[in-house]
Amino acid sequence: MDGHPCHVIVMGISGSGKTTIATRLAEQLGWIFAEADDFHPAANIARMSSGTPLTDEDRRPWLESLRDWMTAQARAGRSTVVTCSALRRSYRDVLTQAEGSVRFVHLLGDTGLILERMKTRSGHFMPESLLPSQVSTLEPLQPDEQGIRIENTGTPDAVTAAVIDRLRLRHGHSSSLPGQDG
Repeated sequence: MDGHPCHVIVMGISGSGKTTIATRLAEQLGWIFAEADDFHPAANIARMSSGTPLTDEDRRPWLESLRDWMTAQARAGRSTVVTCSALRRSYRDVLTQAEGSVRFVHLLGDTGLILERMKTRSGHFMPESLLPSQVSTLEPLQPDEQGIRIENTGTPDAVTAAVIDRLRLRHGHSSSLPGQDG
């Protein structure tokens, strides 16, 4: 995999710390960062802001646009770090169609702690009332999927370092990425 574009998708329910960890990963690796929320059409944001969960039909064009963006980055020789809830296997399957190597980092955490984080953050359209919907929709990363599951309980720097170590990432590109290692 040396020199080939890689996409690391930091996934999990809303409030799990995706943006915090992903931005640190992108900074430390020197990779392009994208927030999947920025790819949502206005109608999706309006639905979620009003407390209405998205349907699979709502999500498909959003996931496809994110996949296409990752492919464009790979074609330009750039690796990326992306935040995306990627709650269902079928959503992750769309994302793995991107050119380049795609690996997931499933951030895990206590739902009570995540709810507290959601209550204190500002400027995000996802209300905490949708957390139960996210938890019930979540299909955890499976052993046959490429990536890792990691508890987001340490400091952001410690969690970021653990992700880099477990995925064997380095500045500029990936290095012999392993599969799922739980």
